[in-house]
This record gives sequence, C-alpha cells and structure tokens, in this order.
Amino acid sequence: MATLSNTKTDSDDHGAPPAPVIAIASVVMSMALIAVGNGLMFAYIPVRLGVEHFDPTWAGLIITGLSAGGLAGCILTGPLVRRVGHARAFMVLSALIALSNAAIGAGTYPLLWIAARALYGFAICGLFIVAQSWLNDAVANAIRGRVMAVFYVAYVAGLGVGYALLAAVDIASAQAPLIGIAFTAVSILPVGMTRLAQPPPPRAASVALGRAWRISPVGVAGMLAVGGLSMAIAGFAPIHATAKGYSQADVALLLSAMPVGTLILQIPLGWISDRTDRRYVLAGAAALATVAGLLAIGFDGGALMALVVIYVIWDGASESIYSLASAHAADRAGKDDMVALSSSLLFAWSLSGFIVPGIVTALSAVYGTQAFIYVAIVIATVFCLFVLWRVATTRAVPATETGSFAPMSAQAPLPVELAYAPEEQR
Repeated sequence: MATLSNTKTDSDDHGAPPAPVIAIASVVMSMALIAVGNGLMFAYIPVRLGVEHFDPTWAGLIITGLSAGGLAGCILTGPLVRRVGHARAFMVLSALIALSNAAIGAGTYPLLWIAARALYGFAICGLFIVAQSWLNDAVANAIRGRVMAVFYVAYVAGLGVGYALLAAVDIASAQAPLIGIAFTAVSILPVGMTRLAQPPPPRAASVALGRAWRISPVGVAGMLAVGGLSMAIAGFAPIHATAKGYSQADVALLLSAMPVGTLILQIPLGWISDRTDRRYVLAGAAALATVAGLLAIGFDGGALMALVVIYVIWDGASESIYSLASAHAADRAGKDDMVALSSSLLFAWSLSGFIVPGIVTALSAVYGTQAFIYVAIVIATVFCLFVLWRVATTRAVPATETGSFAPMSAQAPLPVELAYAPEEQR
C-alpha cells in the first residue's frame, strides 16, 4: 500500500524472521469481527430513533459526538500504546466499544447515546491505529501492500454484513446492541491468543499539518474533503432514508450495498492512478461524486433500487478520494516524513469528520435531513476545482518513490505509523 510501502520496519533492518500468516490473520480477523457489530450499530441507531419518533437532529448530534471521539482517539492512542503495549491497548479499546454498545442497549436516551458514540469513536480510531501499526511492524515491505489491502477489504466486508443484519433484528428491542457486544467480545479472542510479536513501545506520533501541506497540498485537501464526505454520506444516509419513510429492510439494503461501490470503483481508479498523475484521477473521482450527489437529489424519495445504484456510485467515488489522496501524498514524502505525514493526514481526516457532521446537523434542523446531500455536493465540487487548479498552476512533481495503490475505506481510519523509540532507548 502506498501509504506504508516506503517505510522500512525494524524487523526488516535486523533480519527478524517474518511473522507467521496465522498470527497476522488474527489481527485481521479481529477487526473484521468488530466491523460486523459496528456496521449493525451504524444502521440501527438512526432507524431506532426514527421508530421512537425522535427528531432527526438527535441522530446528527450522535454522529458529531462519534467524530469528536475519533479526533480524541487520533491524539491519545499513541500514549496509550506506549503505556500498555499493542495487545493490551487493543483489548482495552475493544472493551470500550462493548461498553458503548451496552449503553445504547440500556434504552433510547439520546444524551447517553451521544456520550456512548463518542466513546465508540475514540475506541475505533484507536483500534485502527493499533492494528495497522502492529501489522506494519510485523510484515516485510514486499508483502505489506497485500496484507493491508486484505485488512481493508475484510473490514469493509464486515461492515456490509453488519448493515445487512439490520433487516433481521427486532428494532424495538436491544437485539442489535447485544449482537454488537457479542461480535466485539469474540473479536478479542484472536488478538488475546495471538503469538504475533508486539512492536517496541512507541513515541506518540507527531501531527504537523503545515509540513504535510508542504509535502502534498492535494493529499491534505483530499483528507479534509473525504473526512466530511464519508461522515456525511455514510452517517446521514440512514437518517435521511428513515425520515423519508423507507422501511427497516430498505435502509439495511441501501447501507449494505454502499460498501460494494468502495471495492468496485477503487480498483480501476487505483490502477489508472498508478499509471498517470494521480491528481487527474482524484479530480475525476470528485466530479463523479458531485454528479452522483446531484442524481441523489433528483431521485430522492423515489424507487429504492434506483437510489441503491446511485448511492453505490456516490459512496464508491467519495471513498476512492481517500485512498487516492493518501497514495498521492505518500508518493511525495521521503522516508523520514512518513510518520508525521500519516499522523497529519489522519488528523485532517478526523478534524473534517468532526466539523462537517456538526454543520450538517445544524442545517438539517432548518432545511431537513436532505441537507447532507447538498453539503456533500459542495465539498466534492470544491475539492475537484482545487485539484484542477493545482494541475493547471503547478507541474507534476516526480514522486519520491511511487508506491502501488491498494483499496482503502474512509470508514477505516488511515494507517498511522507510531514512531518507535531509537534502538538505544529500548
């Protein structure tokens, strides 16, 4: 994967034997199991609030709380891992997700749910930092891209399964939170029993947005754009569909279909981006997201299958910005810049993912739940124009070392390489 393939791990330097496949698979399996419960809870919360006749603004506030928790997780995970190590941090963060789901299952209390989802946002962001940095340390450069691609595909597939499960649960009961707790509990087992060696204690990864901007303005802008796009589309689509009167099964179908677009569109777009200036492909993905958003307005409230197709394309185009922007930024970073760059890109994604849902929630209170569509269109259009402006005003800078593209999802936070202590400090 381009974001990580340029960085050499300590195990590479010291000739340590490669990690066994079963040990690596334990981390991937754990995150896939967590994804099933996460997808179910993403779908369950807005539908349950709709059934209970709560104003859709509450669902928007819950998403904003989740994003705020993710921003905190971006900052605090490094110190947590340094204190207790990767395996214990993984289990602690998984326990926090289970606790969040338990709070949701206690009853429909929107204020409690905001706090619970903020806790979830903190934990899931932290889990991705822990899991990805752990895998990044364990695998050799030659296979890192393939391992991380499998990691992302497994998580996205788990989300799709979780979304689909909504159709099978009793929405008026606590079945969904209980299922989420069960999957989270089971997910701890593979990591708890893994023999995968833990990396040395890290220093906290540094955030340097100014430095990241100098390396790749388009990469940082892409993260700012996709953080808002992802939270707007994936977060508010079930809220809007519920408010429009679509059934529980309809919402489940819509959400479970959306990850398909992520996997289908990213592969051809990534293949093209490996063979040309990635900025052209980024502009094309943003333009496609704009067109799909306009179609979402035109078909809003119409035939379900037409909306499913539109949302599959819309979500896939938007999510593609994530992987393309991270690959473009990594292409232009030197080896010494990778830790600060990946941390800064994650921070930009998290910051936008926190601000945009708040804006959408405020606009929804005035203009209705369809406000997220207009916000997403504006974000995609502005980013497209920015990329085209950069193409027109700057020469294509040769990449420091072009990496190969791998599918990624904005629902799975960007890989962050925690900075490990120098050898003499270990």
